[in-house]
Amino acid sequence: QVQLVESGGGLVQAGGSLTLSCAASGFTFSNYPVGWLRQTPGKEREFVARISESGRRTYYADSVKGRFTISRDNAKNVVSLQMNSLKPDDTAVYYCAARFEDRSRPDFDYWGQGTQVTVSS
Repeated sequence: QVQLVESGGGLVQAGGSLTLSCAASGFTFSNYPVGWLRQTPGKEREFVARISESGRRTYYADSVKGRFTISRDNAKNVVSLQMNSLKPDDTAVYYCAARFEDRSRPDFDYWGQGTQVTVSS
């Protein structure tokens, strides 16, 4: 079955860096766009970043543009999120996500269990 398993979350000081990874299985990874969402208590899940099937096109939320970098390794079925210059507002549960149906849609229709990222001030 489809699995997206996140790792790499943790506690970091403001201004620091963290790299999240997501191991995908159960589907042909290179055929689908993937990315990251995040959610804080009481708020809706929000878009963070997305990468195309080939990895040539990337998209970011304005709030993370210039600080976060998404990448993928189709040979290893892994998508990563390099997060630099972290701010307390980046504190959230981060979800690895994929778009399976109608791949042209900008949102995601499947996501993993999430990993907590906490940025202290």
